[in-house]
Amino acid sequence: MNGRGRKLAWIGRLTRKQIRFFLIMLGASWGVIFESFRSHSWRRTVRYEFGTTLNSVIGGGLIATMFAGTLTGVAAVSQTIYWLGLAGMAKMTGTILIDVVIREIAPILVGILLLGRNGMLSVTELGLLTTGGEIRSMQAQGLDPFLLLVMPRTLAFTVGGFTLGILFSFAALVTGYIISRMSGVVTNPVWTFLYDVVTAMSHADYLVIPLKFITVGFVVGLGGCLTGLTATNEDNLRTLLPRGFSRGMLIVMAVSVLFSLDL
Repeated sequence: MNGRGRKLAWIGRLTRKQIRFFLIMLGASWGVIFESFRSHSWRRTVRYEFGTTLNSVIGGGLIATMFAGTLTGVAAVSQTIYWLGLAGMAKMTGTILIDVVIREIAPILVGILLLGRNGMLSVTELGLLTTGGEIRSMQAQGLDPFLLLVMPRTLAFTVGGFTLGILFSFAALVTGYIISRMSGVVTNPVWTFLYDVVTAMSHADYLVIPLKFITVGFVVGLGGCLTGLTATNEDNLRTLLPRGFSRGMLIVMAVSVLFSLDL
């Protein structure tokens, strides 16, 4: 095989691998949603895994999320308020904050925080279980790794994505208001500012914004679990971690783009 043939073969293998993972994610997404509505799927071990993961996602990521929201409030929200006021477009402040900060910036940053702190942990844990043979041992004992590990972790990420997204948005808006109030740009009380932001939301925003946070958490959790479970014997942490991070980033960006295109 000549050099051109080897390059084409490499491209083909890479394409098949990515398409295969995408199809696995589609099937697993339906599996998680379907099984979550079945009462017998929620056994004690599954509930324990869900609670443990949820505590790790929300409790462990709360400080980082609030800190990121504070930085966003300083860097984005306060600057938006300042320049719109300077340009005589203060009435558009609520609309722009909703469209840019809450709908676009917040889901991406929350997704990155989820991926970096908890998503990579799932990749590592499930990857080591897979390469070490523990997953096969579970299957040999009649235990389903999908129900015991994938479903509860994915749903915990889903709840965590929504919770942290709302907290991030609140921290960004309040911090931006405080900075603007201290600099004398705004004089209204904080509840008036928040009321103006809320009234700037359209009917679709009340559905799209929570759904975007939920979807980002869902795909980050599911992608991390599946990356670990699809590891081969040749994989180690050097190959799993970059793969999990790159897939997670692509998934987060893809969700953001899809929501922006459709809605």
